[in-house]
Amino acid sequence: MSLISVSGISLQENNKFALKDISFTLEKFQKLAIAGETGAGKSTLLQIIAGLLQPETGEVRFEDKIVRGPADKLVPGHPAIAYLSQQFELPQFLRVEQVLRYANKLSAEQARTLYDVCRINHLITRKTNQLSGGERQRIALAKLLLASPTLLLLDEPYSNLDRVHKNILKEVINDLGEKLGITCILISHDPHDTLSWADEIMVLKAGQLIQRGTPAQIYRQPVDEYTTSLFGDYNLITGEQVAVFAKLAGAAITSEAVVIRPEEFRIASSDNGGIVGEVTKARFFGSYSEIEIQLAGTTITAKTGAHDIAPGATVYVALAPDSVWFL
Repeated sequence: MSLISVSGISLQENNKFALKDISFTLEKFQKLAIAGETGAGKSTLLQIIAGLLQPETGEVRFEDKIVRGPADKLVPGHPAIAYLSQQFELPQFLRVEQVLRYANKLSAEQARTLYDVCRINHLITRKTNQLSGGERQRIALAKLLLASPTLLLLDEPYSNLDRVHKNILKEVINDLGEKLGITCILISHDPHDTLSWADEIMVLKAGQLIQRGTPAQIYRQPVDEYTTSLFGDYNLITGEQVAVFAKLAGAAITSEAVVIRPEEFRIASSDNGGIVGEVTKARFFGSYSEIEIQLAGTTITAKTGAHDIAPGATVYVALAPDSVWFL
C-alpha cells in the first residue's frame, strides 16, 4: 500500500485548468520533488494533498483513507499530513519556547531530538521578533513537526533564504526521513535543491504532469525543451547542425532537435578528435569557466575546468556518445 495515492485530480481556476488529471503514488520515505514554472500548478497540487483545497474531480488517499477537503469536512486534511507554506506565521513577541510548548504533543526526550534535528536549541529563549527569516522558518517547521506528522509538504522552503540559512535548512530536511521517519514532498524552482535531494522528480506544465523520473533521467533525458530549461543551462541544436553534432558524438539521428548540456563538451587546446572552433566569450564562475564557442556554423556554450581560455583562442570540441539527447 502506497503512503499517498493521487488519482485523477483536476481543478479549474478562471476557466482554465490549474490541474488536469494528475495521478501518482508515493511510497513511505520516498523523497519527491515537484518542479515547474510559476503558475504550473505546483502549490495548488500540494494544497490539495494537504486537504486545504477541494479538487473538482479525483481524490487523494493517505494510507488508503481519503483526505477530505474543505467542502467535505469542517477541519479538512489529515492529522498525519503537515504543510509548510511560503507564508507561514509565528506569534509575535513570544519566546520560542512558548510557541513550541503550546504546540507540543511529544515527550521531553522526543522534543529535544526534534529540536536537535531542526537546529533550534540555541534559539529557544529568544523572542520571535528577534529571529532571522531562516531561523523563523526552522521554528515554524519544528512547530508543525511537534504534531508527529508522517508526511511533510514543503512549498518553496528555500525561497528568500541566504546561503548560510539555506544550507542549514537543507541539512534539516535531509535528516527528517532518517532521524524522524518523515516522508517529504518538496517544491523548489532551483534545480540544485531538487536534483541533489530527490529520489524522483515530477514536472508540471500548465497543470499537467508531463514527466516523472529519477533526477538523472529528468536532467539527461527531458521530454521537451520546457523540462530541459527547468534544470539548468543547455544548447538546443536544430537544422543542419544536428547531423554535425550527432556525428561528433557517434549517435544516430532520431529527431530534428538535439539537446546538449554545457558540461558535456570536451574542450582542449590541441586536437582531441573534435571540431575546431573559436572562443568568443569567457566567464569565470570559480569552480568552472563558461565559454561561448563559434563552430560548425553555430555558437555553443560550454563549461570547463580550465580557466586560461580567453576570447580569440582556438579550441577543439569533442562529445561522448551518451552526451546528446534528441527531443
